[in-house]
Amino acid sequence: MAAPRARAEQSQIRAARGRAYALSANDPQSQNRNAAFLQALQQSGWIVGQNVQIEYRWSAGNEDDTRKYAAELVALAPDVIFTAGSAAIEPLRRATRTVPIVFALVPDPIGAGFVDSRARPGGNVTGFYPV
Repeated sequence: MAAPRARAEQSQIRAARGRAYALSANDPQSQNRNAAFLQALQQSGWIVGQNVQIEYRWSAGNEDDTRKYAAELVALAPDVIFTAGSAAIEPLRRATRTVPIVFALVPDPIGAGFVDSRARPGGNVTGFYPV
């Protein structure tokens, strides 16, 4: 996230962050992960309501909601969509081939076909996964 830091000083961005855990927004694990995410953003110079906006969608593992929320997030024309877990990646890919999709907590994104390789993910999907 080093590149966006410089951009944050120049203009406000709109970011959409989608979650597709089999957990709900009220789940303590989800709340803890979200708090850590927001803290890391703030440490990088991103302040919600000042230079970044975040739209949340929580599907709690419901496939119909995941597809609906993917379309909603893409319709907002965000600069980036962040998702955790594998469940939302394919619906997001179907909804857009241009908005960058960044994921975390996906054990085998190459095997799942979300990215081509570690060095060159290809398309608009990339993320963080164990080596």
